[in-house]
Amino acid sequence: MAEIQTLARRQEIGREARERAKRSLHAQIGDTDRDPIELLRQNSAGRVKALVPLRYGRMSVSPFTFFRGSAVLQAHDLAATVNTGITFPICGDAHLSNFGGFATPERQLVFDLNDFDEVATGPWEWDVKRLAASFVIAGQHMGVSNGPIGDFVATVAHEYRDRMREYSAYSTLDLWHEIVTFEHMMDTAATEEGRRLLLKTKEKAVGRTNESMLARMATQDNGRWSLLDAPPALFHPAGPNTLLGKDEAWSNTTAWDGKLASAFDDYLGTLSTERRALIEQFELQDVAFKVVGVGSVGTFCLVLLLVDGHGAPLFLQVKEARESVIARYFPTEAVQRQGQRVVSGQRLLQAASDAFLGWTTGPAGREFYFRQLRDMKVSAEVERMNNTIMQGYARICGWALARSHAKASGKAIEIAAYLGSGNRFADALTEYAFAYAEQNEKDYGVFVRACRSGKIQARSDEDMAADFRI
Repeated sequence: MAEIQTLARRQEIGREARERAKRSLHAQIGDTDRDPIELLRQNSAGRVKALVPLRYGRMSVSPFTFFRGSAVLQAHDLAATVNTGITFPICGDAHLSNFGGFATPERQLVFDLNDFDEVATGPWEWDVKRLAASFVIAGQHMGVSNGPIGDFVATVAHEYRDRMREYSAYSTLDLWHEIVTFEHMMDTAATEEGRRLLLKTKEKAVGRTNESMLARMATQDNGRWSLLDAPPALFHPAGPNTLLGKDEAWSNTTAWDGKLASAFDDYLGTLSTERRALIEQFELQDVAFKVVGVGSVGTFCLVLLLVDGHGAPLFLQVKEARESVIARYFPTEAVQRQGQRVVSGQRLLQAASDAFLGWTTGPAGREFYFRQLRDMKVSAEVERMNNTIMQGYARICGWALARSHAKASGKAIEIAAYLGSGNRFADALTEYAFAYAEQNEKDYGVFVRACRSGKIQARSDEDMAADFRI
C-alpha cells in the first residue's frame, strides 16, 4: 500500500502547485488557432452518417447548444493552458445541463453530475472552466446582462472553493458517503423561491419512471410489447424507418439470439451477483435505436424494453462509448475498453450510481455502456430560470462538482490549499468564462456560415421527421 502523507505535506503540495500554475493564469483560454469545422468533422467520424446532419442541426439552434455539442473544441484549447498537475478522472463535459436529479438504488433523489461520456484523467480545473463558461454562454443566450452573469460564475467558483475546503476536513469514509440530496438542498436553499422549485422538481421526478414511459413509447399486441417508431428520434434499426445503412442495421430482435445476446451476456458479467439475479427476472421485448442529447447524436444508442413476470417494464439505455476528448488532448494511461472507462468514471465521481450500470463490446467492435433510460431523472430547465434561480443553480452545481472531485481524487486537501481563501481563482475564472464565451460565439458564427453555405449539412428534428410523413 502507498505511504500516507501528512496533512501538512498535502497542503504544501497544493500551495506548491501555484508555482506551476499561478491562479491568475487560469484566465487564459488557450490555443484557439484551429479550424472548428475540421475538429467537429473529426469528432463525427464513425457516427451514423444519416444522423450527423441532425447533430449539426441541434447544435445550430444557439451558441449554447453549439457549446454543448463541441466539447472537443474546448478540450483542444485547454490543452495549451497551464494546469495544476493535480489530475484524476474528471467528468470532461461538466456544463450546466449535465447536472441533474436521479434516484439512487435506495430510491433517494439526489443531485449530481449525470453525463460521463467524456470522463478521463485530466486537470480538475478543466471541469470547473467548462462549467463556468456554460453559465456565461447560457446567460447571454437568455438575455441576462453581464453583471448578474459574472455573479453566477463567481458563485460557482466560491461554492467550489468553500465546499472543497469543507471536504478537506472529512475523513475518507465520510467523504465517500457524502451525498447531495434534494432534502439537503432544500434545507440550505437561500430563498423561498428556490425551495419551492426544488420541491416541485422533486415531485416531478417521482412521476418519471419506467411505468410512466411504457404507454408513451410502446404498444402491446398478443401479450408482447413493441416500441413505437418516432423517427428520427426512435426507430427500429432493421425496420422501414431505419436511418442506418445496410452495414449498420444489426440491432433487431432477430439478431438478438446471436451477436447481441453475446454482448448482453458480457454486460451481465460486469454487474455484481445480486444485480445479475435482478435483471435475469426480466425478459426482452424489443430493441430500438434512440437518438439522445446534442453531443451524442450519431453515436450508436439503443433502448431495450424488458418486462418482468408481472408485466412491469424496465427500460435500459445502451450508449456507445467512444474515445474521450479529454484523453485526446490530455493523454495519460491507455484505455483498453471505452465502456469500462465510462462506467468506472461514473462510479467514482457520482455519490451513487445506477443499479444497472455496466459495459460491453458489441457487434463491429463498438463499445457500449448500459444504464436505465429513466429512473426519476430530471434536468434543469435553464431557459425558464430567472436570475435568482440561476444564482442558486450555480451554487448547487459548484457544490456538486466539488463533491465529485473530492471523492474521485482523494485530493480535497491539495485542491483546497491551492485555491486558498481569497478571490484570485474566482476572478481568473470569471475572466476566462467571458473570454471563452466570446470565442464560442466566434466558433458558432463559423459553424452557422458553414451550414448555410452547404459546407456541412445541418437538419432539424422537424425536417428529418417530415421525411417519414405520408
